[in-house]
Amino acid sequence: MTSRHPPVQDWATDFDHTDPGWVGDPYPIWDNLRQRCPVAHTDRYGGMWLPLTHELVSEVAYDTENFTSRSVVVSERRPGPDDLPAPIGLAPPITSDPPFHAIVRRMLLPAFSPKAIAALEPFTRELCRELLAATAGRPSFDAAAEYAQHIPVRVIVRFLGFPQEDADLMRRFIHETMEDVDRSPEEREAVLEEHEAYFDAQIEDHIVHPRDDLTSFLIGAEIDGSKLSEAHIRGTLTLLMIAGIDTTWSAIGASLWHLARHLEDRRRLAGDPELMSTAIEEFLRAYAPVTMARLVARDFDFHGHPFKEGDWLLLPFPAANRDPEAFENPGVVQLDRARNRHAAFGLGRHRCLGSNLARMELRVALEEWLARYPDFELSDPSAVTWSAGQVRGPRTLPVAIGRNGG
Repeated sequence: MTSRHPPVQDWATDFDHTDPGWVGDPYPIWDNLRQRCPVAHTDRYGGMWLPLTHELVSEVAYDTENFTSRSVVVSERRPGPDDLPAPIGLAPPITSDPPFHAIVRRMLLPAFSPKAIAALEPFTRELCRELLAATAGRPSFDAAAEYAQHIPVRVIVRFLGFPQEDADLMRRFIHETMEDVDRSPEEREAVLEEHEAYFDAQIEDHIVHPRDDLTSFLIGAEIDGSKLSEAHIRGTLTLLMIAGIDTTWSAIGASLWHLARHLEDRRRLAGDPELMSTAIEEFLRAYAPVTMARLVARDFDFHGHPFKEGDWLLLPFPAANRDPEAFENPGVVQLDRARNRHAAFGLGRHRCLGSNLARMELRVALEEWLARYPDFELSDPSAVTWSAGQVRGPRTLPVAIGRNGG
């Protein structure tokens, strides 16, 4: 994606998370700003702040008095207090503030229990094998477009009980929601209306034909003796699309990107399956895909910065994971890193409810890949492209399979 905004001249006073420089390699930008600011500002998107240290990111994440989660994706349309349905928000519970947030999260916990996630693993493993079988005998292919991007979308489609043939449609919805953030408010509104119409049709079909999936779970769920509204159900389905697909395929793709560039790590992980658990946590730390957003809830001073009600704030968990004050040698990927309390799944009340699902998908995807292709590398490093916006992961990942692969 090409940003519609002019190029950034000074990251401290005019940053843009869709700028090609940020999209291509944000890590040096974050390192520089952490030393210079460490809270950057821009007038783009109507005004936005960016804290860069682990301490400041954590402070914001835990502060539900001065920051609201009503909208978590920055765009040109900055919603006011009356624009979003309180206390639900557009995608509960991630867009819900306390105390309603805790009620909704508690209601969802059974759907994300270890037993529920374990039930999805056989489908996930068979899917990975099916995708890899389609690449057999080919000396090179795109590991992002032909493998990583298919896994979470088809797992989530199954989890929600949607038609598997709608996976490509869901991918388009994600691109429009998460990457096309600099479209005009009118364009964004038209896109969201199409998304809502799709989810409404799926909800109606599930009402008529109940089944064992998350959509039917939501239709049957109650809060304080009352059924969820259709807007609430639609919002949670939207959340699963946003939070459960792009984030995980980005994590899978970034992990493969690392292994394709580091022979020693690739051979070590392929030869020592017991290392997988700590390796996954390190990939999540080093290449955390998700940057969340908050809105400033009221005027106040934040470490000398005049935050105004309605200002956007990006909450860069990936930058927090690279803070040398929080992690030793943060720029170095250590597959056996023992102390690793990373923020890849967020911090505070909104820590990712689906983290166990994401971990399962990442583990199975890497296990199956390395079982078939223990020897591979980038076929053209310059051809790797990355997504823009608040979720970062490889969109194209051309790999060459070694003679031991396949």
